[in-house]
Amino acid sequence: MHENHEKEFQCRLGCGACCIAPSISSYIPGMPNGKPAGVRCIQLTEDNLCKLFGKKERPLVCSSLKPSVEMCGVSNNEAMKYLQELEEATTAERI
Repeated sequence: MHENHEKEFQCRLGCGACCIAPSISSYIPGMPNGKPAGVRCIQLTEDNLCKLFGKKERPLVCSSLKPSVEMCGVSNNEAMKYLQELEEATTAERI
């Protein structure tokens, strides 16, 4: 029996694309109304690390988003482009 022992895809430290590109409608500490697409989350440090990572104050929408090859690509620019396109597609659906 062959078991798959591949490591789960990991975030690229310092990327921050998922904290900038998408809109977030839920409460974020310091941003009670969430944030619009393309705006840096107030909880994102200058080196693009989440101040709330691993803390109970981190919004569920943030902690439930899992990195993947499809979403993150091979660079921060690819991740940003993918998430911007996804944001545009889902915004068009809501209108």
